[in-house]
Amino acid sequence: MKFVKEFGSGDPSVNNQQFIDVKLKLLCCRYWYLDLWDCHDMVFPFWRIYWNKNEGGELKLQEEVYKMDPNYLYIISPFTSFSTRFLKNHKHNSGIHVSGKNLTQLHKEADYEDKSLIHFFTHFKLGTPFDNVFPGIFKIELTDHLKERLVYITDRLRLENYDFKLTFNLKLQSFIQEVLSNIGPQLWQTINIDPRVLTVHRYIERSVGEKLSNSELASLVNMAPNSFARLFKEEMHITLHSFIQNRKIAKACELFEHSNESIESVSFNLGFSDRYHFSRVFKSITGISPAVYKSGRYT
Repeated sequence: MKFVKEFGSGDPSVNNQQFIDVKLKLLCCRYWYLDLWDCHDMVFPFWRIYWNKNEGGELKLQEEVYKMDPNYLYIISPFTSFSTRFLKNHKHNSGIHVSGKNLTQLHKEADYEDKSLIHFFTHFKLGTPFDNVFPGIFKIELTDHLKERLVYITDRLRLENYDFKLTFNLKLQSFIQEVLSNIGPQLWQTINIDPRVLTVHRYIERSVGEKLSNSELASLVNMAPNSFARLFKEEMHITLHSFIQNRKIAKACELFEHSNESIESVSFNLGFSDRYHFSRVFKSITGISPAVYKSGRYT
């Protein structure tokens, strides 16, 4: 047998193929019963998938209200400002107020469905540039195949909520990827951005802990700072400064999810002058303080 390419390439053909590299990173996956779900103007730098087993949950995006249907999944893209509520127990018109607990094998779900919201959610990232698509809420029909996978995931979450085995991780990742593949093409328009902006975008991701200046970033693509700043805003629909702040807070959320680092340590490692400056920026972007985020009192 004759190979026409170098063996190390893994491809024996001379016809090049272009694949999109999606770097799925799981942040959390929970199955809860909620007695209270009054969360207003939440803005977080990661993707999330919501599903409620019973009716009574609502999502609000600007003036549009989504009455959550158990036959649908709801995908929320990063940096989407939205609100939630459980109609049977709606008390607060501002702030983030959540009351509930994870469901275990000791709970009989039927006993909670009348008074509580049976709620599944997972948070994750997709890497550059997929974490910067258009903000929005996307409603996806829960097909029989997706429902079968969701039943497996929620059943496993009732048995184990901390130390997930390889099989569960693979099935959860496969579920997320299949759900995302059902979103319409309009969502992915922002991945076709100018290569100069993408170069800087990737550099920011690698150097998010440093103090990054417009002139330094513009020099990476041989452009004048003002010209590059205009190009960046045209392509990304956000100023370069705001984008950098968003990515720093996104990294902070990741560190809070996957490490025991203190707020002071995270703020220092991300290049903020002090904890108080970091906390102001964090709250201005997410709507909650770093301390509340670390506590996990949100969904």
